[in-house]
Amino acid sequence: MRLLFLFFILSISLFASNITHFAYDGAINPASNAFVKKAISHAKKQNSQLIIFELDTPGGLLSSTRDIVSQILNSKIPIVVYVSPKGARAASAGTYILYASHIAAMTQGSNVGAATPVQMSMKDDDKKPSAIKTKAINDASAYIESLAKLRGKNIQWAKKSVNEGASIDSQKALELGVIDFVADDLNTLLKKLDGFEVKIDDKKIKLNTQNSTLQTVEEGFKIKLLSYLSNPNIAYGLMLLAIYGIFFELISPGAIFPGVTGLVSGALALYSFNILPFDYAGLLLIFIGVFLMTMEIFIVSFGVFAIGGVIAFVFGSLILFDEKTLGVDISLSLIVAFVLVSIAIFIYLLKIILEQKDQKVKTGIDQMKSATAKVVKKQGNSYKVSIHSEIWNAKSKEEINEGDEVIVESIEGLTLYIKSKE
Repeated sequence: MRLLFLFFILSISLFASNITHFAYDGAINPASNAFVKKAISHAKKQNSQLIIFELDTPGGLLSSTRDIVSQILNSKIPIVVYVSPKGARAASAGTYILYASHIAAMTQGSNVGAATPVQMSMKDDDKKPSAIKTKAINDASAYIESLAKLRGKNIQWAKKSVNEGASIDSQKALELGVIDFVADDLNTLLKKLDGFEVKIDDKKIKLNTQNSTLQTVEEGFKIKLLSYLSNPNIAYGLMLLAIYGIFFELISPGAIFPGVTGLVSGALALYSFNILPFDYAGLLLIFIGVFLMTMEIFIVSFGVFAIGGVIAFVFGSLILFDEKTLGVDISLSLIVAFVLVSIAIFIYLLKIILEQKDQKVKTGIDQMKSATAKVVKKQGNSYKVSIHSEIWNAKSKEEINEGDEVIVESIEGLTLYIKSKE
């Protein structure tokens, strides 16, 4: 019996195979590209028969999208792109990725489409398509058409999603031949995939998902860090931390912490801006805004510099990144928070500077005038007085006794002229 049992277990293990699964939720960027590469590499090492890419994206960078599509097209292991969970979407860049997949699937309540290039969604003053827009739309249309032909999916709707920005739900996508399956969850999808045939390099592969082991690949620290740095909100925050950190180090040399924070944040911000497309005009307006608010501290303009700085700062923040390009934009609440913090910081610094201007001189000979001293010795018309822990020669027009407290009226050379303290 034991031998039969071991033989049964061994036979199951021989027929069973691995399926690599990974899920990505967010804008398409270098982080998602690296995640797809990691998952495909893992699948190769584990000799997986199938890769399931669970996707929920509002769109993203064209360069990263093309890289992901290229990885899918060149994969020797079939890749299922599954738009999930309920309420998920494969918008814009996600449409191209879905069309590139060997097998396309969606869950109930999800949608796909709106694959119009960003340039086409921008308006011209003359309301006529420019040459740049025409080239962009033609390129995108040809690109998604080639994917549709390669995977045997609906060509007409693919072009419509690019030309008209069309978007459809999962049921309509199934009816139009945009996807292969509608599955409510991963288990249902695996059941539907069992026995399904997929073509890889002119070779048909029949899937066996009934006894397969699902192996989920996690992003890992490096990809998560890259994902954070690819987020416009994080890049924006790092840039402002760098500006304020270095600014505080310059006005308070030796503080160390603000300088170190500023340098580290600046280095990370530079990396973020290197991988994210941004508007130079927006960046310039932010720097002008900070500069004008700083000028208000040193040149009192009755709020002109401060108001101009806030306006430049806000407008620069709003146009720094394009949501249609990245799939995500800087949070308005984050911009408001940084504006309020900036105003509070510069009001505080202005208050300190004004208070310092009103203070009396605390060093040098000038600090002696009107200061209180004590007579420690009398020698005729001359006196020895103690002031600020020092003994000075002093003279007075009136009679003063030892031990009396006096006021310094003036100073000539090393002699103080004093009078009685009333």
